[in-house]
Amino acid sequence: MKRIGLLTSGGDAPGMNAAIRAVVRTALFYGMEVYGIRRGYAGLIEDDVIPMDAYSVSGIVPRGGTILRTARCLELLEREGQEKAVATLRKYGIEGLVVIGGDGSFRGAKVLSERFGISTIGIPGTIDNDLEYTDYTLGFDTAVNTCIEAIGKLQDTMESHERISVVEVMGRNCGDIALYAGIATGADAIVVPEVPYDLSAIAARIERSRSLGKHVNTVVVAEGAMNGDAFAALLKSLVKYDIRATEIGHIQRGGTPTMADRVLGARLGNRAVCLLNEGACDRVVGIRKNEIFDMDIIEAVSLKKQFNKELYETLQMISM
Repeated sequence: MKRIGLLTSGGDAPGMNAAIRAVVRTALFYGMEVYGIRRGYAGLIEDDVIPMDAYSVSGIVPRGGTILRTARCLELLEREGQEKAVATLRKYGIEGLVVIGGDGSFRGAKVLSERFGISTIGIPGTIDNDLEYTDYTLGFDTAVNTCIEAIGKLQDTMESHERISVVEVMGRNCGDIALYAGIATGADAIVVPEVPYDLSAIAARIERSRSLGKHVNTVVVAEGAMNGDAFAALLKSLVKYDIRATEIGHIQRGGTPTMADRVLGARLGNRAVCLLNEGACDRVVGIRKNEIFDMDIIEAVSLKKQFNKELYETLQMISM
């Protein structure tokens, strides 16, 4: 393979730039030409394509977001949009395509592979950690650490006023950010879309902790389970303490990537190009037990995300 394309699609995630750099540098190592496609599949359809070299990815690892930018692209769902995308790839002689994104991005890659024979390799880039086939996705570690920092600051001010802090974090269909951030900040409870919550039990836990001398309580709520303000209003009917709701919002997507996301991006980007160089196609790369691996893209997108109930039960046991 002599020429490959690279795009980031869907929501941005810290660590994407580390993966971009690894893809470009590994491709150059193998003597390949690399073309960056700006704004994801939308840019592919609209021929927003640029050549990339070693200098174009110099110094990008510490940067959040993606230098190639990204966008949602409903047009790729239609046959006409798919044909435009393939026409762009053929115009530049691109033989293989590396797609960094989440489930929707992988499904787009699957279509290009199945219908048009484009060799595709997927790299999991999404802060939600909502892909079952891999232990972690790019951006998840940074997003959780951003939440940890924000929740810690909220706990400081809430303790001063003896308040309850309800913190809404991202996670439409997957509660992993809430789960890991809740464990890491000593939250009293988490509310996630995968597990029905018991409002009375949460209120009782808060009352018990107050009777033991605690002056602040934290409940972390995933956006897919309930709006933070709405949950705070429900909880207020059962407890006598002052409550404040805070939505952390899009700062979870930005910021300097952690060491874990930088290294993961480098490892995944390197493996993706190695696979193309070996003639592999229609694969996704991921990490299991700290080992990088690859699997069939169709199989990967068909797997249903399983919630970590063991970690959830741990939180229930260690919260007061």
